[in-house]
Amino acid sequence: MTTEATLPSTSVSPTTRQVWTRARGVVLALVLLLAAAVVIAAIRSNELHGNLDPRSADPYGSRAVAELLADRGVDTRVVTTLDEARAAVGPDTTLLVAVPDLLTERQQTRLHSATAGSGGRTVLVAPSSWSIERLVPGIVADPATSLDSTLSPDCGLPAAQRAGSADTGGIRYTVTHPGNDECYPSDRLPTLVRVPAASGNGDTVVLGAPDILQNDTLDEQGNASLALQLLGSRPHLVWYLPSLSDSTTDPDEEKDFLDLLPSGWLWGTLQLVIAAAVAALWRARRLGPLVPEKLPVAIRASETVEGRARLYRKANARDRAANALRSTTRTRLAPLVGVPVAQAHAPEALLPALSAHLRNYEDGQPLHALLFGPPPSDDAALISLADQLDALEREVRRS
Repeated sequence: MTTEATLPSTSVSPTTRQVWTRARGVVLALVLLLAAAVVIAAIRSNELHGNLDPRSADPYGSRAVAELLADRGVDTRVVTTLDEARAAVGPDTTLLVAVPDLLTERQQTRLHSATAGSGGRTVLVAPSSWSIERLVPGIVADPATSLDSTLSPDCGLPAAQRAGSADTGGIRYTVTHPGNDECYPSDRLPTLVRVPAASGNGDTVVLGAPDILQNDTLDEQGNASLALQLLGSRPHLVWYLPSLSDSTTDPDEEKDFLDLLPSGWLWGTLQLVIAAAVAALWRARRLGPLVPEKLPVAIRASETVEGRARLYRKANARDRAANALRSTTRTRLAPLVGVPVAQAHAPEALLPALSAHLRNYEDGQPLHALLFGPPPSDDAALISLADQLDALEREVRRS
């Protein structure tokens, strides 16, 4: 049965206080980063509360436009699932999709198939390249957004001509098929597109920005007029607020952990990895070769030895002192007994050679314990070790 000996902690082992002193800067930085993330999340959550919700009176809500539509006889109904939205489409209904980019690819395809031949109107608010090509084939989102928020109609759509300038500046679109109304252009690309249905009286309206629907900007420019005309062409308005918790997603679609994370977290993680790599390169950079410099005064070797000895004693570094004594003794003994200096610290090479030279050496202490033993337990044992090493070296030189 064998047992493993636990190595004692050496004098250079860091204490709990030293570990805390070294790590407290990193811990403080992490705490500040976490606190900043919580504050930013809280601020953003308050700002975007009720975004494009016709029941919300917050600045980014849409209760004002819903009230104006109600005064004109248009009833507004809010739905949050794809099944409810698909069931509500019809020739007398306008379906507004508040955030099309929250829909999955399968949901976008199902929604397009339901609205294509319904005869009603579908209004898509700021769809990006992720959703526009499946919801409205023939329209492509331009990667560059409009620099101006207020734009002029510059098209023949009656609703746009009556409304005049409006805050539609946002995502710009490229229309690949003719026969559509392209309005409110920014750098020759429209920010509002009306696509008539292939058959019937239905159509699809693509808005590049949600400003004309929000409470705080509804009374500016011709926003209210344009919003009422686009959403009030039918007696019924279905306001679809897509949700990530919509149970109509494809149950057979397998998603891994990364698919459940918002894209912002992935970009943030990538930035942290790049920052960590740059910090590692910065810390690991070489400062160049060492430059020798002459000391201003000559220091005697004995003073250097005494100074190092005082440092070892102050730190209770008996293990380091014993290792230095033993290592130096082994290095000096190896050439005397015919062992290469490179093998001076290998017990299997040094000890047999020493034993052959010291057949008559009687000191009462085995050579292995003397040259490779554990560190001394106190200062007296350290002094005794130094004396025994000196005696051993003298005996080898005599032999």
